[in-house]
Amino acid sequence: MNLTIYDLIGTIGVGLIILAYLLLQFEKIQSNNLSYSILNAIGAILVIISLYFDFNFPAFVIEFFWLLISLYGIGKYMLKSR
Repeated sequence: MNLTIYDLIGTIGVGLIILAYLLLQFEKIQSNNLSYSILNAIGAILVIISLYFDFNFPAFVIEFFWLLISLYGIGKYMLKSR
């Protein structure tokens, strides 16, 4: 198996999303915490970058919405902290 740079980028992205969910389940962070949304947003961006090189429509759709929801969480946190 040849691991390309975009495979590595996507794998790191998936790892960040899994890490965010794992930390949530272990109650190390809360879902309304900025770090949770940032981990998810960065993870989704990295997966989307990898999909640019090896496109898969269903994966793109879920990561696109994962990013949108994460950006909503970041925006909500920013507005609340004002």
